[in-house]
Amino acid sequence: MTDPLDKATSTAPATLGEGCLSRYDPAALTPENGADFDGAAALWRELQQSEEAKEGEGLAKRSLRGASNQ
Repeated sequence: MTDPLDKATSTAPATLGEGCLSRYDPAALTPENGADFDGAAALWRELQQSEEAKEGEGLAKRSLRGASNQ
């Protein structure tokens, strides 16, 4: 690689589907092309737990309001 501009190129990962259904092939996504999802599962669980906690607080507040009206 003697031309310095050769290393400034990039290629997109392989895709599946066509048109509106076109998407990157999950098997072709690697950390080298910017697809590092190591923490994705942990983040998803954390977000789901915080959402469930918010919903639980909302239900508790509604039930307390309902009990005070009786």
